[in-house]
Amino acid sequence: MIKNFVEELTWRGMIHTVMPGVEEHLMESMRSAYVGFDPTADSLHIGNLVPIMLLAHYQRCGHRPVALVGGATGMIGDPSGKSNERNLLDEKTLRHNQDAIKNQLAHFLDFESNAENAAILVNNYDWMKDFSFLEFIRDVGKHVTVNYMMAKDSVKNRISSESTEGMSFTEFTYQLVQGYDFLHLYKEKDCSIQMGGSDQWGNITTGTELIRRIDSGKGFAITCPLITKSDGSKFGKSEGGNVWLDAKRTSPYKFYQYWLNSSDEDAEKYIKIFTFLDESEITSLIKEHQEAPHLRVLQKRLAEEITLMVHSKQDLDNAIKASNILFGKSTSDDLKQLDEQTFLDVFDGVPQTEINLSDIENELDIIAALAEKGGFLKSNGEARRALKENSISVNKEKVKDDYKITLKDLINNKFVLLQRGKKNYFVLRIK
Repeated sequence: MIKNFVEELTWRGMIHTVMPGVEEHLMESMRSAYVGFDPTADSLHIGNLVPIMLLAHYQRCGHRPVALVGGATGMIGDPSGKSNERNLLDEKTLRHNQDAIKNQLAHFLDFESNAENAAILVNNYDWMKDFSFLEFIRDVGKHVTVNYMMAKDSVKNRISSESTEGMSFTEFTYQLVQGYDFLHLYKEKDCSIQMGGSDQWGNITTGTELIRRIDSGKGFAITCPLITKSDGSKFGKSEGGNVWLDAKRTSPYKFYQYWLNSSDEDAEKYIKIFTFLDESEITSLIKEHQEAPHLRVLQKRLAEEITLMVHSKQDLDNAIKASNILFGKSTSDDLKQLDEQTFLDVFDGVPQTEINLSDIENELDIIAALAEKGGFLKSNGEARRALKENSISVNKEKVKDDYKITLKDLINNKFVLLQRGKKNYFVLRIK
């Protein structure tokens, strides 16, 4: 059954520009639409989540999503929103990246079923690699004027008087190559729609122009807004750079924390864009959040939904447990369940010092651990006072002045967590 895709995107705030006639075109029968993904890394990041969600909603509305990995265009570099050229990749690297990207997309799209609208993955390198330069400029280039190409914002911005970089001929031809992708998919896969971010409008409409001029056909364009954060900082970036979908690049804990730390304003916007919750459930969550903002209902649900989709139930449970270690009531057992990477992520920035394993094997006196050996506190006297005040914990459990740190206290055979009061942490790392 076909559902109204444009209507679904509209209430979610995911429509920027729609070419006239798209809605009627989509309601007539199942249609194929594609989105392009840059294969310059072996993982997508959360900046790619909007186009992924476009395709996922598209499939849920009864249509067929086509994910295009830009093996050929990845070798050139899209000038849109960029100030300089990108590095070029070899074919082996591109193929590896394509496989990794498909695995990530499979969390959102059904590639495997026998359904008529099962998703497909294509790589434009497959049809561009044997296309000679002379053939391309003869069969494609002659149909689009330089005036038409120069009028695009992605070109104008790069060759304006403010730009110091200029633009190579290679990048100038990018919109023609992307436009040809649309024409190719239109002819070979009956793909009549291209979707992307609002900065892609110029490239997409070059494709619709080629379809009209070369094949006398009709192609359509849908773009979504570029996501911005309410504080003006860049969406999809943390202090450590991109927030990746690959757990090796961004741990599930850090991924979960990124969404959990969204502002109220952003969380209200993100929960519509990045989850499959329906309108009535989102409306009631927003209302519940507004009545008690301090409970952060929206942020918690948002972080849970996205972490579950991108990673797994176990990764989500571990991320929640890890979050509770800093901010809630947790035990020594909870700490010992953390893998090394998550432990380091949770206590990122907490002061550390190295001590010898032999110190622990010989049962390290708590006062020495706090002062002389560890350096958490300035002196033995300060350590004794803190212990008398009952403010010292080892692995989240209060200890007295006669406590000895032994091998059973080790987390991952490598760490001991000391704590004074609620917020002062210190890590002993065993060497």
